[in-house]
Amino acid sequence: MDAWMIWILLAVILAVGEVMSLSFFLAPFAAGALLGAVADLAGANSVIAVIIFLVSSGVFLGFVRPIARRHMHTPSQIRTGTAALVGQTALVTQRVDADAGAVKLAGEVWTARPYEEGEVIEAGRRVHVVQIQGATALVSDIE
Repeated sequence: MDAWMIWILLAVILAVGEVMSLSFFLAPFAAGALLGAVADLAGANSVIAVIIFLVSSGVFLGFVRPIARRHMHTPSQIRTGTAALVGQTALVTQRVDADAGAVKLAGEVWTARPYEEGEVIEAGRRVHVVQIQGATALVSDIE
């Protein structure tokens, strides 16, 4: 078996290991093995291919891995579910007070309560959704 085939096989094994672990630890070595294969195919001797593998793996591990890990652990800025409703505008369909109320929010009718204690919001008014508690929207009058 040619040396470049061994490098490719090593790269594949390391890449599969990376996919299984998702730690971004084996990926730099897989990339280094690919560069070792390229060096071997270009006619470099085995010592040069190993040096290229070691140096490139070290560079990828030292510089690229921290950047990749930082991006992997960045929380998503996309809000979904009820969190996506906070901050939206709704239309009061039934007077909102401490005891009862309803708003049309995102095409659905939600039970609603005023965010500020004692506030009363009449039907037909536009409100701002401040918080969602269970199936109830806590709203404040915009106007």
